[in-house]
Amino acid sequence: MITPKQAVDALNERFGLHPGHRALHATGTLCGGSFSASAEAAGLTRAAHMQGEPVVVTARLSNGSGTPGLPDYAPDVRGMAVKFYLPDGSRTDIVAQTAPRFPTRTPDGFIEFVRAMERGPSQLWRLPVFLAKHPEALGGLRANAVTLKPPASYASCVFYAIHAFRWIDAAGAERHVRYRWLPEADEPSLSTDAARARGRDYLQVDLRSRLEGEPVRFVLELQLSEDGDPVDDPTAGWRDDRETVAAGTLELTELDTERETGDDVLVFDPTRVTDGIELSDDPILRFRRDAYSVSIERRSGVAREGP
Repeated sequence: MITPKQAVDALNERFGLHPGHRALHATGTLCGGSFSASAEAAGLTRAAHMQGEPVVVTARLSNGSGTPGLPDYAPDVRGMAVKFYLPDGSRTDIVAQTAPRFPTRTPDGFIEFVRAMERGPSQLWRLPVFLAKHPEALGGLRANAVTLKPPASYASCVFYAIHAFRWIDAAGAERHVRYRWLPEADEPSLSTDAARARGRDYLQVDLRSRLEGEPVRFVLELQLSEDGDPVDDPTAGWRDDRETVAAGTLELTELDTERETGDDVLVFDPTRVTDGIELSDDPILRFRRDAYSVSIERRSGVAREGP
């Protein structure tokens, strides 16, 4: 099995090594705000940030590429990572992206995918070889393709957390859930030409402009699993008729210009959970923590996990 170091090496080989920047989602904007959970969420988990009282959050809206400065109009996955600051001083994170499904079931497969998708003559044979070896990726690539179109705004994107998590309620009952952030804004995606006309940094500019006027809001929607649903496979979607619950509202109110300055290291880690929420056995999910640690050290020079 590939090691976290080898995985980050492969990402740096594909996108370049850029000190001070993440291996993926290199370009992004930090925001501050709050999250208020619903009564339905409190009934499904005892997690502190899901009990109804507003909690402070830091969110990062980003482009998926590991190349800093890639134009916002380039075809790309977009990301939204949210850090919740809990009453006891601890933190928990949700990391989501516009692509609803992950391309592979294993870390090794993902790195093969990264290499296969590198633009150039070799893509003509690498991608078919990859798909022959990983046929489970084909459905996900089709589902994800439409999400690569330039969005009108980060504020109008649907973001999927991809992995399943085990929620545990006050009585100890368990239920697997998947997260997605549904935007309050409803705006269609753009053609490449229309996006290009808005400028290289139009998503960043748009986000700053919106926050100067009013909050940017998303609803956290849960999809609840049923018996037999694949809770450990990020390539597999759940049936559309599965029950959904509105778990709360995220409200982004301002730019956060205090974090990631000087020696500050801000890390969004989907494996950072809290009492009442547990990881599934998804191998991609469990691999991410150690891979993030390698990436953090490379971009910051600090061999530690940031808060």
